[in-house]
Amino acid sequence: MMNQSNETISALVENAGLRHIAFIMDGNGRWANARMMPREAGHKAGADNFKKIVRYCRNIGIRYCTVYAFSTENWNRPKREVDAIMRLLDAFAKEADEEKEIEFHFIGDKSPLEPSMREHLERLEKDTVGRPYVLNIALNYGGRAEIVHAVNALLAEGKTDITEADISARIYTSHCPDPDLVVRTGKELRISNFLLWQSAYAEYYFSDKMWPELTSDDVDDMVKSFAGRKRRWGGLDKA
Repeated sequence: MMNQSNETISALVENAGLRHIAFIMDGNGRWANARMMPREAGHKAGADNFKKIVRYCRNIGIRYCTVYAFSTENWNRPKREVDAIMRLLDAFAKEADEEKEIEFHFIGDKSPLEPSMREHLERLEKDTVGRPYVLNIALNYGGRAEIVHAVNALLAEGKTDITEADISARIYTSHCPDPDLVVRTGKELRISNFLLWQSAYAEYYFSDKMWPELTSDDVDDMVKSFAGRKRRWGGLDKA
C-alpha cells in the first residue's frame, strides 16, 4: 500500500505526463574507490541499487524505464571489471525469471555476448511481452551504433527515401515512447552516447550522487523538478 508521500509523487507523475525515465547509472567505480574497495564491489552495489530504484519508479506509476548498463565503449575497461559486470547481468537475468509485472527489453548488440546468456535474454524478452511495466536495459549499447543499425535495416528493406518516422520505427526502443526525463548520476555533465535519437526533446537532470547512493527521495526530487518545467517541443508558451 502506498503511503501519503508516495501518493503525492504518483499524482505528480501522472499530472506531469512522466511516462518514461532513463538513467545513466554512473559512479559505481568511483563510489568503490572512495571506500578503498575494488571497482567490482561498486558495480555490485550499483546493481543492488538499480533493482531498488527501478522498483520504486514502477511503484509511483512510471511505466517505462531505461537504464544504461554497459556501453559499446565499456569493453575497453580491464577484463576483470568487464567480467564482473557480465556476471552481475547474468545473475540479474536469472532473477528476472521470477518477475511477474515487467516486460524486459535488452537493447543493443547482443552478438558479442556468451551464447547461453544471449539465449536467456532473448527468451526473457519473448516470455514477458504484454506486461504492464517496461524495463529497457541498454547492454553493449551505443546511440550512434543504434542509428546506424536502424538505417542499415531500412536500406536492407530497399528503402531509398528514409524519414524520421522510419528510423523511429527501427530503433531498439520502438516499442515505447521516447524518454521524458534523462537522469545522469556521478557529477558528470554529458550524455555519453545514450539514446541520442530518442532524447531530442527529453528533459535532463544531473545528480552529484554516485549511482549506489541514489535513493527514492532523490527520485522524488527528479519528479518534482520535471513537474515544474514547461516542455515546448520547439514552440512557444500558449498565451
